[in-house]
Amino acid sequence: MSDPPQELIGTWVHAYEEDSPGVTVYRPAGYPLPPARGRRGLEFAADGTFTDRPLGPADAPGRRTGRWATADTEGHRLALSVPGADRQLEVLYVDDQVLKVRAPD
Repeated sequence: MSDPPQELIGTWVHAYEEDSPGVTVYRPAGYPLPPARGRRGLEFAADGTFTDRPLGPADAPGRRTGRWATADTEGHRLALSVPGADRQLEVLYVDDQVLKVRAPD
């Protein structure tokens, strides 16, 4: 497997205002987003630790920690594993200001 882009490492917050059909957009933690009741997030650590930050009851952020790894030779597909849920994401674009992903078909 290939190494993912270095820009992927870090904490990302869902910028749902910027989503388009089939594309989910995240911004780095601390990015100035409009106020919202709650925002989901993703965190990728260089050691392969993955933290999913779903919204819980009353829009409070949750936290599920697992692992992530590349799932293809180009490093564009990511395999995410947290207790009770395994999934893949395809990285469409990433730099230090935006992460665009979709769930592969």
